[in-house]
Amino acid sequence: MLLRSQTPKLMKKYFLILCIPLTFMMSQCKPKDVAEQKNATQFIKQSTIDSVMGKIASSVGEAGKIRLDKGVKQCAALWTAKDGTEKNFQDFCIKYFVSDPIKLEILFKRLSFNWESLFGHFNMISLDLKRGMHLDIGEMLDVDEIFASYEPNAHFNDDFFNNKLAFVTAINFPMFTLKEKEELGAKWTRSEWAYARMGDMFTSRIPADVNVKVAEALTKSDNYISNYNIYVGNLVDDQMKTHFAKDMKLITHWNLRDELKANYNKGDEGMKKQEMIYEVMLHIINQDIPDSVINNRTLQWNPSTNKVYRDGKELVCTPEPDARYQYLLNNFKAMSAMDQYTPMYPTYIQRAFDLNMEIPLEQIEKLFTEFCSSPQVKQVGDLISKRLGRPLKPYDIWYDGFKARSSMNQDELDKITRAKYPNTAAFEADIPNILIKLGFKPDMAKEIASHIAVDPARGSGHAWGAQMKGDKAHLRTRISADGMNYKGYNIAVHELGHNVEQTISLYFVDNYMMQGVPNTAFTEAIAFLFQKRDLMLLGKKDDNPNKEALAAIDNFWMSYEIMGVSLIDMKVWQWLYANPAATKEQLKETVVKTAIEVWNQYYAPVFGIKDVAILGIYSHMIDNPLYLSNYPVGHLIDFQIDEFLKGKNFADEVLRIYSAGRLIPQLWMKNAVGAEISISPLVVATDEALKKIK
Repeated sequence: MLLRSQTPKLMKKYFLILCIPLTFMMSQCKPKDVAEQKNATQFIKQSTIDSVMGKIASSVGEAGKIRLDKGVKQCAALWTAKDGTEKNFQDFCIKYFVSDPIKLEILFKRLSFNWESLFGHFNMISLDLKRGMHLDIGEMLDVDEIFASYEPNAHFNDDFFNNKLAFVTAINFPMFTLKEKEELGAKWTRSEWAYARMGDMFTSRIPADVNVKVAEALTKSDNYISNYNIYVGNLVDDQMKTHFAKDMKLITHWNLRDELKANYNKGDEGMKKQEMIYEVMLHIINQDIPDSVINNRTLQWNPSTNKVYRDGKELVCTPEPDARYQYLLNNFKAMSAMDQYTPMYPTYIQRAFDLNMEIPLEQIEKLFTEFCSSPQVKQVGDLISKRLGRPLKPYDIWYDGFKARSSMNQDELDKITRAKYPNTAAFEADIPNILIKLGFKPDMAKEIASHIAVDPARGSGHAWGAQMKGDKAHLRTRISADGMNYKGYNIAVHELGHNVEQTISLYFVDNYMMQGVPNTAFTEAIAFLFQKRDLMLLGKKDDNPNKEALAAIDNFWMSYEIMGVSLIDMKVWQWLYANPAATKEQLKETVVKTAIEVWNQYYAPVFGIKDVAILGIYSHMIDNPLYLSNYPVGHLIDFQIDEFLKGKNFADEVLRIYSAGRLIPQLWMKNAVGAEISISPLVVATDEALKKIK
């Protein structure tokens, strides 16, 4: 089940502000080496570069000459008149280039320590300032959004170019392109990898005011989504009858989708609820949802007729004024304002895939389109239709019947989790026990748990990792007054997977510059690995002999669903770049049109229904720019790792795999399971599973 995993989402927001200026950049547009990035307006002349290298080259060996060449040219590309004269540049290079390997290692360790302190404390401050917006600590105040928008690291890039430490870093630890990492990385030592990651830090100069505007846009869209609740207990049918629990409030789209999933085994009443939720989603996508029913517990709303009532009396209401698409447009404008400062990667699309994912968009798109076009999709769709005893409905993209819990009584599961976890403190206290059940030795379980704190979430929940040793990862989860229900527990276990990854990849990686994972798909993978074991952690055993076959089909269907959503996300951003002056109304029309086009190409042949826009509901599209692709890639990684784990100790392998740190994605996967990311293992397993499941 795809869940709202804000861990990577929130950490990505943090790194959008911190690491885009620092640019861990690899290129989709196949940029040349920094050494070849000649700009007609470059302040430092080639003759000066040649002179500098001539004066230093005699003091370095062959390996040092490669580093010198790349470092001097990278610094020259970044140096401006305000940094000093060409003579100043020459003097700087001669003074700060370190030829001696022993002294270079000393410099590396000093820089690493200080970066960890800076990034760690920036993260802690940001986390604290967002408490009012993210945590359920009372009424949210107007000032909370202002504090949440503040980015303590906004001036980092400016400050460290001004004091020349950015140049000290770049000249000694220059950048290697993605192509170079792919060609050379398999033979690099851990120290060489760490040096290369240090080299990713300073390759662009984005002004602080641009970073601030990005932070503001992201925070406002996050706040919009975090407070977009529908009181489904107030939804009524044509007979003014309600069908949901009186006080049930569901955030879009995550809780709406999860409630829809929860009603698959509840007969006609369950299907009625699903139809109502589906209609709500369409109104949100089309923005004809009455503005007054959003986050409002006082009104009744019939989503079928789109009429609103107060105490049975119909009211005249206005639709939401395309706010959903205005926030998306605001994010585009903020992100595209960075483009001129990242000439090697001149669009946010390129930065999102080549910088953050380190996998070009074309490769991602190829994986998704091949998967969604596979013949197994239609076969799984037919199986679902047979199981439901009816033709497929559009919302069956979220069919949840292959999971063990789908045949279990939801009320019974709620009873268990509410008794076990009445509050966040109870869940936090149980983390060591959860980890022991997953195979971690008691001392290791206690160690990992000591680095994780659990907080009450205002929204659906997320996880936020630490960025320095000594700090804690935070698991935020929503728990009602009567305790944690099963859906909340399922989400919390997912987020715990993120926290465990964040802890391992910080505390158990050999040096700070390698901490983390290649991209957020890899943290999604471990979150899925944890999440699918949630019933086992509750002591519920699945004795179904077909459980592995069912798990493969379940992963396949989840991947199919979210790949389509991701394709829409990519296509919309490509359209935005082609139409930068677009209005929110034009953007809405494009999102709906694109959602329908993707549906008609990849889903209509399976569902037998055309012109459906439901794939446009995902909130990630609005408040988390181009993040969605990480989910399906995460599903593929999750499946490959889970297959590899069979017959092995789960905890030992998770520790080994995730302590590899931030290698490039395909090298990380080879280290983890011996093969690159591919759709083939899941497609083949699904094909075999379909022979068993009739």
